[in-house]
Amino acid sequence: MKTIVITGASDGIGAASARQLKALGHRVIIVGRSPQKTERLAKELDAPFHIADYTRLSEVVRLAEELRQYPKIDVLANNAGGAQNKRSLTEDGFERTFQINLLGGFLLTNLLLEKLCESRATVIQTSSIAANLFGSGFDVDDLQSERNYKAFDAYGAAKLEDILFTRELQRRYGEKGICAVAFEPGVVRTNFASESTPLVKFMYHSPLKYLFTISPNKSAKRLTSLAAGTPGIDFLPGEVYSSKKRMKLKFRDPDGKIAKALWDSCLKMVEKYL
Repeated sequence: MKTIVITGASDGIGAASARQLKALGHRVIIVGRSPQKTERLAKELDAPFHIADYTRLSEVVRLAEELRQYPKIDVLANNAGGAQNKRSLTEDGFERTFQINLLGGFLLTNLLLEKLCESRATVIQTSSIAANLFGSGFDVDDLQSERNYKAFDAYGAAKLEDILFTRELQRRYGEKGICAVAFEPGVVRTNFASESTPLVKFMYHSPLKYLFTISPNKSAKRLTSLAAGTPGIDFLPGEVYSSKKRMKLKFRDPDGKIAKALWDSCLKMVEKYL
């Protein structure tokens, strides 16, 4: 039995995967933004839960303090995310899409590094095919999307950053016990796009959503298989998967310099919390 922490678990693929993993006999720890939805799921699964809003890094710090109470964390699934329509800043001063999809999980992972290494944990990032569709113009010197903001590009960049973070986490801490892996869940029928562009909201919430999207239960199997799987046997560390196959990334970073620069930049942003 593994102890598995899933963020963004109050709805969508996070909730679906929590149910699947619980059914497999694992101990699941639920993390969500909505107190009502998170507590409801936790009661359904008889699982512990924690509340954290990733638009406030102070809540991520508190979450890390709470998660340290567990003797072991075998899997940390950084699944929290979302898409925004307009560029806006969080109270921490960072672009919202960037903070929700990457920086919050980056901070949580770094705050839990000692326990994750001791546990020889798998750290999973939820990425997206948007990394290939809209992330090709990613600029590590413009992480706040200050130049010509476009919602699709900001989201694509954030999902690409999840993959680059995975690679750099594996490079830095693979020999210390961590196994990092990322996956793209497909276009999932969830509420995550509720603050996105009118076109994306239409795709996700109109009757036509059944043509464009797949069910959370089906998509969650990708997260579940990684969380329940064995590194080196069921998946390769440092890779990103689409279903059971490795996803080919269009963005080129052959020597890892951009992934390293991303890590260093994020570290400076959150250094006061570490």
